[in-house]
Amino acid sequence: MSPTDSPSSPPTSADDRPGLKRVMGPKLLLLFIVGDILGTGIYALTGQVAGEVGGAAWLPFVVAFAVALVTAFSYLELVTKYPQAAGAALYVHKAFGKHFLTFLVCFAVMCSGITSASAASRAFAANLVTGFGLDAGDGLILLIALGFMCLVLFVNLRGVTESLKVNVVLTAVELAGLLLVILISGYFIVGGNADFSRVVAFETAADKNVFLAVSTATSLAFFAMVGFEDSVNMAEETREPARIFPRMMFTGLGITGLIYVVVSICAVAVVPVGRLAASETPLATVVQTAAPDFPISDLLPFISMFAVANSALINMLMASRLLYGMGKQGVLPPFLAKVHAVRRTPQAAILFTTAIAFGLITFVSLNPDSPVVALLGGTTTLLLLTVFAGVHLAVLVLRRDEVETPHFRAGRLLPVVGMITCLYLVLPWSSGRPTDQYRIAGILLLIGVALWAVAWFTARRTAVPGADEPDKSTHH
Repeated sequence: MSPTDSPSSPPTSADDRPGLKRVMGPKLLLLFIVGDILGTGIYALTGQVAGEVGGAAWLPFVVAFAVALVTAFSYLELVTKYPQAAGAALYVHKAFGKHFLTFLVCFAVMCSGITSASAASRAFAANLVTGFGLDAGDGLILLIALGFMCLVLFVNLRGVTESLKVNVVLTAVELAGLLLVILISGYFIVGGNADFSRVVAFETAADKNVFLAVSTATSLAFFAMVGFEDSVNMAEETREPARIFPRMMFTGLGITGLIYVVVSICAVAVVPVGRLAASETPLATVVQTAAPDFPISDLLPFISMFAVANSALINMLMASRLLYGMGKQGVLPPFLAKVHAVRRTPQAAILFTTAIAFGLITFVSLNPDSPVVALLGGTTTLLLLTVFAGVHLAVLVLRRDEVETPHFRAGRLLPVVGMITCLYLVLPWSSGRPTDQYRIAGILLLIGVALWAVAWFTARRTAVPGADEPDKSTHH
């Protein structure tokens, strides 16, 4: 959702305000989608996914790709039907018209940005330690992660203008890192050193059957597929969105899905599952195992750092702007809408979201046995899959809202399948998620509800003349 749109009031029609300049063609849109999907998930969670299902780590990525593909059908119907830069909150509001529900969707999306950035900061710290060969414990990794978040805070406060040219460069570097993993692993495999028997070997925890283990792993692997839905915010800046969006969305998902499956197969063929699952830098472990004497293998931790740093910055930018937008519209306390006098950046929202990220990173790092990136990444998918279930339902409800312009149609069955699948991966008894993910998501949403309540009571008091004055008719 655009930070300037109200998350709890009906979004303004595109005809009531100046439209954005349509500058994106198919190539730039494709690069935006691919660049937004690539990032922390595949670089940081391949080992954790393998830890759930063993060598068949490719299967959860295939299932996650299928869930993302079905979800994309619903998003495509809505974005071509309502080509406005507002995303899930707009669709839910159009479907149900409940201000508080719209706010919850918007706040959940914002929280997913914070949890994603927090996961990225921990992954950044782990890759930095690996890249420089430091003998670091959890305490030092925590300090590096918090230091990195301070750097993101500084950049965010200074002001960062997103540009499509920069996105092309970032996408190229992230993609290069994954292709490096594939090429070096391929060299290792061709040399007859790989063990392909691991690729079809299921190894699950004693308390989980294969089906539940795949569900748990898919809940993690889906973190690698998130980002495609951000492209709907580019609808107003895309030429002929009804024609271009479907082709580029499916192409982008196909490219990233294929890369992820190949990378996960290479990873388990090169590195034993136990060692892969224990590593916080799984792809760096793969490259260093496949080519220990090859100098370029030392570059991967730094490429990984670059990829996850980009994810963290983008997500914190998104989160702070959403919070700023809600404060500006009076949905949250107005202090969150304060802007720096010189830099013109939303300083209060930036500081607030960074404080939440600090608390998250520290909280999940207190337990030395906690898989920090997996826990935060899983919380991100928990929040987003819940939002996606709402988007699927909104498609069905909005079928009665006919528009004159031609648009993509998702069909009758896919939104239902998508909604059931997303809920299946959200519910605790079917997804196999650890309880801490629900606890973190619940606390974040409660913070939002508390802020919303403060803003609501404040607005109500200021709207009633004399609310703060005693009733003079009963006092003498």
